[in-house]
Amino acid sequence: MTDQMTAAVIGLGSMGWGAAVSLLRAGIATRGVDIRGDVLEKFTAEGGASFTSVSEACAGVDVVFVFVVNGAQAEDVLFGTGGAVAAAQVGTVFVTCVTMEPTRAIELAERLEAAGMMALDAPVSGGSAKALTGEMTIMASGRAEAFDKAGPCLDAIASKVYRLGDAAGKGSQVKMINQLLAGVHIAAAAEALTLGAKIGLDLGMLHEVIQECAGNSWMYGNRGAHIVEGDYTPHSAVDIFVKDLGIVTDEAADHPVPLSQTALALFKEASAAGMGREDDAAVAKLLATKGGIKLPGMT
Repeated sequence: MTDQMTAAVIGLGSMGWGAAVSLLRAGIATRGVDIRGDVLEKFTAEGGASFTSVSEACAGVDVVFVFVVNGAQAEDVLFGTGGAVAAAQVGTVFVTCVTMEPTRAIELAERLEAAGMMALDAPVSGGSAKALTGEMTIMASGRAEAFDKAGPCLDAIASKVYRLGDAAGKGSQVKMINQLLAGVHIAAAAEALTLGAKIGLDLGMLHEVIQECAGNSWMYGNRGAHIVEGDYTPHSAVDIFVKDLGIVTDEAADHPVPLSQTALALFKEASAAGMGREDDAAVAKLLATKGGIKLPGMT
């Protein structure tokens, strides 16, 4: 069946790129959409079909994946001028893999279904490395028919696909909780390692030891390595967590989220200090500066 399917991936950033090349590996004819010419040339070299036009890329395909930065961009590429929905055939499955407000995810799914399309609210996790190997985790909700039609494509890009019900928004709600934890854990890792440096501990030793102790987290292990190595090449940027923790605090309404608010304030301050496009672990540099210390990679 996979050799008969066609898919489009809108947005060839780190996660969208991984999804697109994983689809190609699975034998699914895949069209990639991006505004960057060098990325499109690279995708063509991988065997994909490259487009700058969303509408052209999405005409006649079976499944469309949306991997843009935020909900506003998702709405624009779907329903804006030259958008995907107007060009797509009735019954196309739109898989929105964007971390966005659950309320917006519900609205977009309703609009897609009203236009005769099928919708999956399907944010992803796992980072760029797992995206490249087709081992992302997908947190998805939507109608069973949409899951069934998109199944070969979902299997190509993910090792785990969680079906969270037929109501749009559940996928984005689960992703929101994941981002709450991820953002707080990055902030905690930065605080722990900078305090360790302040009191004179060897960062490499500290990072290694804590990973074998109860205080470890996945983010401590992963982002802690960035801090120890002084490498802030953006795999996920500071500004991503300004957005994602902002979603948490906004959607929480009157429910207390003090840790999220504190972590959000830290990411906002790091962004204002010019670190917005650096790796999200760069919040450690902000804390180090405040503490009067220098970490690896700081001048």
